[in-house]
Amino acid sequence: MSGKPLNIVISGAGVAGAIVAGLLKNEPGVRVTTLERVDPEDHSNAGTGLNIGPNALKLLHQADPALCAKLRAPGISLPWQSWRTSLTDGTELMNLTLTEVADNDGIRIRWADLYQQLRSHAREQIHFNTQVTDMAYASDASDSPLRVSWSATDGSTRHEDHEVDLLIAGDGRYSAVRETFLGKPEPRPLGVVIYRVLVPDTANGLIDDYEQWFNGPYRLLAFRVPGNAIYIAGSFPITPGASIDDDARSAEHLRALYTPQQGTASDQARFLIDNICRYVDDIHWARVAEIEPAFTDQRGRVLLLGDAAHAMVPTLGQGATSAIEDACVAAAMIRDAVRAGPVSVAALTARIGEARMARAQFIMDLSRDASDTMLPGSDTVAMTRKKTQSEFLGQLSELFRATTPGQAPESGGEQRKAS
Repeated sequence: MSGKPLNIVISGAGVAGAIVAGLLKNEPGVRVTTLERVDPEDHSNAGTGLNIGPNALKLLHQADPALCAKLRAPGISLPWQSWRTSLTDGTELMNLTLTEVADNDGIRIRWADLYQQLRSHAREQIHFNTQVTDMAYASDASDSPLRVSWSATDGSTRHEDHEVDLLIAGDGRYSAVRETFLGKPEPRPLGVVIYRVLVPDTANGLIDDYEQWFNGPYRLLAFRVPGNAIYIAGSFPITPGASIDDDARSAEHLRALYTPQQGTASDQARFLIDNICRYVDDIHWARVAEIEPAFTDQRGRVLLLGDAAHAMVPTLGQGATSAIEDACVAAAMIRDAVRAGPVSVAALTARIGEARMARAQFIMDLSRDASDTMLPGSDTVAMTRKKTQSEFLGQLSELFRATTPGQAPESGGEQRKAS
């Protein structure tokens, strides 16, 4: 790069964008400008919780032990150590300790706390209240840099850079960067509605670590998060591509979905059903879909990470988790390329894409396959008990232990006795 720093613009300080900015902040051969639409304290779109898988924390600990420790700190997160699945009448189907398939715990955390920790770690590199207004290649020349324009969200200031070497898309599932340079991806709907809500923890210990409850294909998921709260997610099948009508969003409809036709709801299920109905107006609604994975554009100066690259079905909680994987791998490869210099940006983004594609596809495929119990006509009991067998546990072990394609887990899950 003729001695000049590699000029990187990151669109979006979400999970991947903030981590890359933080990992490269002290790299002398790199200049990073990160653009984020919201205020640093604005987490209005992050009012729920999530679990982050052991695989993400394994890589993050290697890349940035201090940031990993901040995410694990008491009061910020709780450990994710088990996965239990039951019917809503209380019949247990699976009870998995994560150490059987992982080398370390995951975490349970609020989205707002995750964003706060990631962004504070890279705060000097992030321009808040700032949005990209235009982006394109500066010319038709094969070695042309990018031209990126941005402004304050209130329009008060504007800036344009005609010499951007690399534009990183960290702007999520509906990425404007991806749409500009690769076209708008066609969503592939699973045919499942998912909704999320955070409620006060009045469960008196009924709800703690990660659990699921089924009534046919209708699923509840819940776990406790810091701040005296419980994160609840529910799902039910829908015609692929159909909208979610008002009746389907009603408390009466939701209560009927999860109440067993035979017998009575367990104390846990009753607590969840009652709170879903009580806080129905606070629910965040979505339809589950994935997109075709892609990591770079044809000319090679655009790099997609996280949901911009591979928005997936959330059944295994791998959305933010795989974004962390992307960020750690991409930042390390950018750093190594800059130190080796000079940098061919197109060759660099191609190598990052090659390093991540097979892994991302494996995670997407496994997440989709694990959604079988949420589809119409599924035999929830048989399908869940199949997940206690060696084939699925081996796949989970590869997911949680191996973070590069083709890497064999150090130890695999053994067959478990179904409850």
